[in-house]
Amino acid sequence: MNFPDYDDSTAFLGDWGPFQRTVFILLCLSIIPNGFTGLSIVFLGDTPAHRCLIPAAMNITDEWRNASIPLDEDDENNFQFSKCSRHRMDIVKNYSDRGLLPWVDVNVSTIPQEGCMDGWEYDKGTYISTIVSEWDLVCSDDWRAPLTSSLFYSGVLTGSLISGQMSDRFGRKNVLFVTMAIQTVFTSIQIFSPSWLIFCLLFFIVGMGQISNYVSGFVLGMEILRASIRDIFSTIGVCLFFSIGYMLLPLAAYFLRDWRMLLLALTIPGFFYIPLWWFIPESPRWLLSQGRVEEAEAILRKAAKMNGVKAPDIIFIQTQPTENAGKLQTFSLWDLVKSTNIRCMTVLLCLIWAAVSIGYHALSLNTSSLHGNIYLNCLFSAVVEVPAQIMAWLMLRCWPRRLSLSSTLSLGGLVLLFVQLIPQHMSSVTLAVVMLGKFGLTAAFTILYPATAELYPTVLRNTALGTCSMASRIGGITAPYFIYL
Repeated sequence: MNFPDYDDSTAFLGDWGPFQRTVFILLCLSIIPNGFTGLSIVFLGDTPAHRCLIPAAMNITDEWRNASIPLDEDDENNFQFSKCSRHRMDIVKNYSDRGLLPWVDVNVSTIPQEGCMDGWEYDKGTYISTIVSEWDLVCSDDWRAPLTSSLFYSGVLTGSLISGQMSDRFGRKNVLFVTMAIQTVFTSIQIFSPSWLIFCLLFFIVGMGQISNYVSGFVLGMEILRASIRDIFSTIGVCLFFSIGYMLLPLAAYFLRDWRMLLLALTIPGFFYIPLWWFIPESPRWLLSQGRVEEAEAILRKAAKMNGVKAPDIIFIQTQPTENAGKLQTFSLWDLVKSTNIRCMTVLLCLIWAAVSIGYHALSLNTSSLHGNIYLNCLFSAVVEVPAQIMAWLMLRCWPRRLSLSSTLSLGGLVLLFVQLIPQHMSSVTLAVVMLGKFGLTAAFTILYPATAELYPTVLRNTALGTCSMASRIGGITAPYFIYL
């Protein structure tokens, strides 16, 4: 079916009535759990200070117990206890039983070393437990900690690939609530993980739901709200509420130092979103693209009643009937590369999404390695996103999309280059520059969503956003390993 312009046909609703405000607020609220779920690994998977465990049952003197862990020199020529080795305990036990004193009677540095045969002891000053201390993801197994993050973002990539097509085929609202349920239910199950392998498997599934409900909610709002509201919805709306969830993460982690209790606290809010099913409508644009005109009109008549305006007797008038009218038309990833114009646009956008994602996630996940308190650093990293999103909104209102995106990308990239020039002892300056780089990349990420959504037609919009989001997950998957550089 062919219809007049959707915005012209629905102009009777106005721009900002009770219906639009309700949809705006509820969709934004649905984004909050994505903020703390998407970056929870910062605290769940952080590595506390640790060293080899000397069992209490091993009867050695306090002097030898303190001398049992060798000292290693770090990059700044400081000495600290070794994290992965200890002196051979049979030799230490022999010296202790003979009454010899370390460094007085014995040159401790000559004693051979061994691995942490009895496990590790972890500093409890910052955390009661993390998945690292729970399953000893250190030393020879330290590769598992960044892999945990990568598996989560692999789930995000998979969700981006699947959910876009599912949303274009089965509707924005259905996919939104199904994926919200997946995120909440599987995070709840994750609390009871008996092993690292099970934790990662569940984390992968949580990642599939996490990005899918974000993209579906974003597209749903972009299609329901009018053009004058879309810019603020895509910036100060969904992105700001993502940052609110991000800000809640370090606050919850500060008071809940055990990883299972933290997951429980982050899961509970998801159950409060069940009633939103009866208040958030399906996208009339999507219904119209599927030929479900009566359902689309029913939603708009209800919206008109909420706004206190009268709807026309016939909202959508078919102008050019065709022999294929009423048939369900489906679209797939192939449609994103079928024509030269859309193919070039898709490839370029995927490259931009991947580049921005690498920078954004590497900086976000690296807050535990920055100088100072991890909780404050994570909070700063979240708070700096708010002015970035406000700036992005202003730029979208006043500047062309290409200029807005290129300027924020340049700001983030150039500022981060200067980090290499800052002396190591100027940690506060380094932190400020890193946060300025995060500011630029956050603004670029905020601009990318509406800029991408506006370039594609309704029938391809969710698939296109899902594909670009999938490309950006390359950054999320590799970001944990960038920290080691």
